[in-house]
Amino acid sequence: MLYIGSHVGFNKNSQLLGSLEEALSYNANTFMFYTGAPQNTMRYPIDDKLTQEAYDKMQELGILLDKVIVHAPYIINLANPVEEKHRFAVNFLSEEVKRCEKLGITKMVLHPGSHVGCGIDNGIKNIVDGLNEIMKNNQSVCILLETMAGKGSEVGSNFEEIKRIIDGVEKKELIGVCMDTCHMHDAGYDLNDFDKVLNDFDKIVGLSYVKCIHINDSKNICGARRDRHENIGKGYIGLENLLNVIYHKKLDNITKILETPYINDVAPYKEEIALIRKNAR
Repeated sequence: MLYIGSHVGFNKNSQLLGSLEEALSYNANTFMFYTGAPQNTMRYPIDDKLTQEAYDKMQELGILLDKVIVHAPYIINLANPVEEKHRFAVNFLSEEVKRCEKLGITKMVLHPGSHVGCGIDNGIKNIVDGLNEIMKNNQSVCILLETMAGKGSEVGSNFEEIKRIIDGVEKKELIGVCMDTCHMHDAGYDLNDFDKVLNDFDKIVGLSYVKCIHINDSKNICGARRDRHENIGKGYIGLENLLNVIYHKKLDNITKILETPYINDVAPYKEEIALIRKNAR
């Protein structure tokens, strides 16, 4: 089953219901959203009435809540070695987990973080320590580590680093991975041979950890370590390679999310989803 959607908005007045309606306008059957602005800590209470209205509509249309994804804010950096900043990241991510639980969302994508000069080993230790502290709260939300492009001091641009974080997490049932096609390409993984990439990931990390895939083309050549998303089929990855990812038999039933750029200030998701469905394998 193809579960395909995109990033959508989540605003104060319509919340989860509004996110759902935006996704439906793109003919999507799943979606991803932030529970508030990704670049600040401003948050408003979750409206249970709007959440229930969204549930009712999803049930009517056969859209599965378990396939819907929340993305953690960019300002969370668990790898930061500065105690005050690390503490902020742990506390804020804990609050985001609680918001997911109130919404009934079971999966949240997280950028592992940037070590900002303390080194990859210390950065990974900080991430692991933060995740283990958060997970002691008996949460029900699985945190998905996103594969990163490797710009600056990002942690998680190779499968080995993702594996090291997972190895350090005590509650393995609460950790997973979100593959990002643009990030993997920019990090140096050749998606022209996606079977090899997937086999390598399986040997190093394990395919059972993959719970979400971000489908993005890239403005950069393979290995550029830049992280600049491009519209589907318009970049260096190309439509054929992205279709191989989307329809790969080993990734069936996993949520796929578009994060491609707006075109002339208009979301391209309806057209891109139609293109993907038109080329079903």
